Amino acid sequence: MALNVEVLWQRRLAAGVANLLPAYFALVMATEIIAIASRLLGIPILDGFLLWVGVAVYVILWGLTLLRLLRYFPNVLADLKNHARGPGFFTLVASTCVLGSALLVIVSAVTAAKVLWFLGIGLWVVVMYAFFTAVVIREEKPSLEMGINGAWLIATVATQSIAVLGAFLSPHFDQQRVLLLFFALCMYLLGCMLYLSIITLIFYRVTFAPLTTAELTPPYWINMGAVAITTLAGSTLILHAGQWPLLHELLPFLKGFTLFFWSFGSWWIPLLFILGIWRHLVKRYPLTYDPQYWGMVFPLGMYTVCTIRLSQALALPFLLTVARGFLLLALAAWLAAFIGLLRTLVQYARGPASS
Repeated sequence: MALNVEVLWQRRLAAGVANLLPAYFALVMATEIIAIASRLLGIPILDGFLLWVGVAVYVILWGLTLLRLLRYFPNVLADLKNHARGPGFFTLVASTCVLGSALLVIVSAVTAAKVLWFLGIGLWVVVMYAFFTAVVIREEKPSLEMGINGAWLIATVATQSIAVLGAFLSPHFDQQRVLLLFFALCMYLLGCMLYLSIITLIFYRVTFAPLTTAELTPPYWINMGAVAITTLAGSTLILHAGQWPLLHELLPFLKGFTLFFWSFGSWWIPLLFILGIWRHLVKRYPLTYDPQYWGMVFPLGMYTVCTIRLSQALALPFLLTVARGFLLLALAAWLAAFIGLLRTLVQYARGPASS
């Protein structure tokens, strides 16, 4: 009997690794961005607790990912070529850079942040060009309504996360400071381009093609989250404009463009809540734990942080009231998703014994 249980455990673990959702790193992104928000709003203990929870999850997920690469590489390759699952690989980039930002902001771990930034750049190059090459040369392609969703905007999130961490790190570089800020500025502009291109397709998809409750998945919250991190990147560059004359000259453009993206993100929020109510209360779609819900938690935390930084960059202190309210929403969403994760893990652990 004990042997049978052990065999069942091995099979379940192997299946879990083989089918690991690439976008699971969004759990780290959500946890670390709320940790940053807690530090910026002066909430003691919570920021440190969330920081180290995120570090632990990051290490575990990387271990599972490396195991998947070694033992189930065909599954990884199939995911990369998949229009729906492939964009999830961008969470590897975003989680790496958001974690680096959290370590820098909360515990001033400059060296660790630099290592994570360079790792994030390397991952960005691999994932960005591998994914888009794979979907472009794929012979059999899905229709627009089947192939695109909010997860595609994680490409924007990954790009802007590099810009944010690069700008945060710029004071810790001397001779290379201008080069680093130039790179961060270019990544910011590239992220803006990616958002405006992809959101056009997504907006067309949701307004002119049938959308079922099953297809209205939590990653559509990235519609707002991608604009929020774009706002954060722009605000961070504005706050560092004194370090480089070109940034100072671009301040009017940066301020207007950044406020434009924050306004767009704010517009999304009521619509996304209304669609959530329609999905779960009107259409009674089951509200059960799904790893994709971390794609909803992260945008709430990111909107909190970007609003804080925007209030500093544009000298608009009244926006802090908005940020405090959204931190409560983000914490509630994180706690609900984390409890759901723990319950799922407990049920998963009991599975072999009950079989």
